[in-house]
Amino acid sequence: MADAEEEAKQSRYERYVEEITEDITNTVQEYGCQPILFVGSGLTKRYMGAPSWEELLSYLADKCSSIDKGLVFYKQLLKDPIQIGEEFARLYQEWAWGTGHNEFPPEMFEEEIGAQSYIKYTIASHLQSLKPDEIKGLSVDHQQEIEALSKIRPHAIITTNYDEMLEMIFPDHQRIIGQQILKGQHFSIGELYKIHGCVSEHDSIVFTKKDYEDFLKRKKFLSAKLLTFFSEHPLIFVGYKAGDPNIRSILSDIDEALPEKGGVIPNVYILQWDSSLNADSWPARDKVIPTDGERSVRVKMIAASDFNWVFDAFAANPILNHVNTRVLRSLVARSYELVRHDIPKMKVEADFKMLTSAVEDSDSFANLFGIANISDYSKAGAQHPYSLTEVSKALGKNTWHFAGHLIDAVTATTGTNIRKSDNRYHRGERVNKTTFHKYSDEAIELLRKVRDREEYKLDLGIMEGAAVKKAPAVKT
Repeated sequence: MADAEEEAKQSRYERYVEEITEDITNTVQEYGCQPILFVGSGLTKRYMGAPSWEELLSYLADKCSSIDKGLVFYKQLLKDPIQIGEEFARLYQEWAWGTGHNEFPPEMFEEEIGAQSYIKYTIASHLQSLKPDEIKGLSVDHQQEIEALSKIRPHAIITTNYDEMLEMIFPDHQRIIGQQILKGQHFSIGELYKIHGCVSEHDSIVFTKKDYEDFLKRKKFLSAKLLTFFSEHPLIFVGYKAGDPNIRSILSDIDEALPEKGGVIPNVYILQWDSSLNADSWPARDKVIPTDGERSVRVKMIAASDFNWVFDAFAANPILNHVNTRVLRSLVARSYELVRHDIPKMKVEADFKMLTSAVEDSDSFANLFGIANISDYSKAGAQHPYSLTEVSKALGKNTWHFAGHLIDAVTATTGTNIRKSDNRYHRGERVNKTTFHKYSDEAIELLRKVRDREEYKLDLGIMEGAAVKKAPAVKT
């Protein structure tokens, strides 16, 4: 009963963290590929002190003398922040051609310059002034979090942020700005999609009512590209509130593509910061998000005041842990076929001169492609080759939850959680700070007996004696 006593000593929130971590690692293993990050302004506010939307409007109102009535007046008059942005853009053009003329470079007073360029130039200049020279200049209090985030090595990043913080954290990802997403050939690996523009090209910034109208016109083409990502990868929203219109818009597109309605979308997570969490907290595990019309979707919710453990869980992929994003992007652009059994096939043509200089032996060559050296895992993993998803499939179900419920049934009956130790049924593979759980053929046989309500003999290989237990009823 030692495991039951150990669990009793854990706080409620510690058990929550442990269960959410296992859910994340199982989902990453099930999809067999890196996650997609969808990043909002909350993350740049946390790490760089960047303003929220309302704080940005307040800064713009204070800077421009043509906005003489203050932000509250415009909130009362126009209500919608996008409408306020439209009005501010008009007033900034008026200011630029008057008392604010010296705030802008001479080339911005040519005929071809757009009327809304002045406010966008000001936004870009302000955000660039907040950017530190190097990543160590980001929030001192969150350096461990930032390092953990960088280790995720996401398949792709999508953001509505204008600033360049993500380029600092993920320097190997290729930036694609605004309408560039709809042009040219993109390789879907190691790309940073800045769908609302970037400070590096101030006219690309989506800020006014006209900008959003133009964005919505091309949104269907963008959604078609992004849905391919969402159907094949784990997805985590971070830096957004659950009701954010950007989240609702994307989830609406995902909902339309789902074959089954009503259940929790298994690969979509929303990470929410909550400073009120304590040892007794037990946050909700999912959340219903309204989308278009009367529809809604349920997604997985993660509540944390410290993001370290969440990022560590998404980063802990032993197969892809050493992938070189920049080189992989280059290889995908070529034409010879690399086949891996656990990720989608991709076309790659190697420039062997480049490969020869890039790698020194077969081990580093494998790591270049994100392929682990088999000898690293074969000894330790030969007896425990299966993920929980593969165990479930061996038992006739498609998702890891089924086998997880059967293991919970064993724990409830015997007082022993086979996942708490290395034994004949289970082995934990430690990657960074996260444990990946692997299972044996004996585990499959044990859980088959539990499923079929047969008697079983639980023998961990490290216990004195064994117990014969009757399995409880388990819904299949």
